Amino acid sequence: MKDLAGKVAVITGGASGIGFATAESLARKGVRLVLADIEQGVLDSAVARLAAAGAEVTGVRTDVADRAAVEALADAAWKRFGAVHIVFNNAGVGVFGPVHEMSHADWQWTVNVNLWGPVHGVEVFMPRMIAQNQGGHFLFTASFAGLVSNRNLAPYSVTKAAVVSLAECVARDGKPFSIGASVLCPMRVATAIDESHRNRPAEFGGPGAVKPYVDRDAGALEGRTLDVKAVGDLVVAAMQRGDLYIITHKETETFLNRRSARLQQAMAHAV
Repeated sequence: MKDLAGKVAVITGGASGIGFATAESLARKGVRLVLADIEQGVLDSAVARLAAAGAEVTGVRTDVADRAAVEALADAAWKRFGAVHIVFNNAGVGVFGPVHEMSHADWQWTVNVNLWGPVHGVEVFMPRMIAQNQGGHFLFTASFAGLVSNRNLAPYSVTKAAVVSLAECVARDGKPFSIGASVLCPMRVATAIDESHRNRPAEFGGPGAVKPYVDRDAGALEGRTLDVKAVGDLVVAAMQRGDLYIITHKETETFLNRRSARLQQAMAHAV
């Protein structure tokens, strides 16, 4: 999707971090914006900032884990702008610690947001975009942890690996309808992912169920901490090129090569 002026983008988790940075980058190219976020106050502030900079933007409080809320988001987007061309399934949460210490609630909350959220985005928006017959593009925020599993990140790694696969499926199945897909797989970016417990629902333990990420001695699997603005620009540029995978850190190459080598080694025993 090269020509972005006048297009409409829906961004979940759009009030901060990578979502907001991507919204700013899209706005500079003339894209009209629908920001979705679970935090109303932050969402209102984000919409005001973009509007003050000249963007056409609206905000819709949305819990992506709730399919009905995502349906309402789509309704609001079409009602306001009459079309949707870009859907960025970006909202995500993190729970940290060894896999054997994860509670069932840890898994449920992470799967509900990180996996069901993007699934809801696809099942709600893709049929409408196909019927709209104007093409389009799906963006997904996965993680480097979705390509190479990390220690103390089991629910996060598992869900992000599924998001990578979902993006690949959308890219294949969307092709006949001129609907593309790109999946962002960053290492460490300057976002508030470590504080995502602030939005943890009471039914899954609430904000007090904090499991901080403390595995800093394994920092090689994090890479440098990148500025979020640079990542937002990278996402938009990759979409315009039609790239399926968006890799942010050069450091990723070493670990991807190691994984590839292990897979190739396993082929020696294939029948």
